[in-house]
Amino acid sequence: MPVIITPFTPAHRQGVIDLILPIQQQEFGIEITAADQPDLGDIPGFYQQQSGGFWVAMAGDRIVGTIGLKAFDNGQAALRKMFVAEAYRGGASGAARQLLETLLAHADRYAIETIWLGTTAQFVGAHRFYEKHGFELVEAEALPDHFPRMAVDTRFYRRRLAGSQDPVHQ
Repeated sequence: MPVIITPFTPAHRQGVIDLILPIQQQEFGIEITAADQPDLGDIPGFYQQQSGGFWVAMAGDRIVGTIGLKAFDNGQAALRKMFVAEAYRGGASGAARQLLETLLAHADRYAIETIWLGTTAQFVGAHRFYEKHGFELVEAEALPDHFPRMAVDTRFYRRRLAGSQDPVHQ
C-alpha cells in the first residue's frame, strides 16, 4: 500500500499515540507514557506554530509514521517524534525518507538554517538513518541554549541546511 505524507490534524491524535507508545515502550523498553510527553496532547500548539510542523505517514487509513519540527530560535529547529511502524521501515515504502524529505522541504521554505535532534542510545537504526541523510553527531554541549531537550535523549545530531550561515556552531 502506498504511503502518503499529510499534515497532522486533531483527528490523527489517537493514531499518533497508538503508533509512538508501543515503539517506545515495547520495542525499545523505554518507560514513558503519553502523559510524560505533553507535546502529544497538543501537537498543533507545540509543533504547528511559527515555522514548525508535524506530519503523519498514512497507509490507507492507518498512521504508519510521524515526524515533527519544533522551531525554537531564529533559524533553528528541532526534529522530534520521528517514528515509523516496523513494517514500513526501509524497503519499498520509504516512509521515513518521505517524512524527512517533507520536513526538510518545509524547513527550506521557512529559511531554517539548522535542524537539531536528540535521540536515545537504543535507536541504533535511527542513528544510521540520520547519518545517511546528512546529520552529524554532536556533543550535548554543542546544543543551542533553547533546544527542547527530552530527559531520555542521550545522543544528539545536527544538520545544516543549504545556505546555512551558522558561525556560532562551526
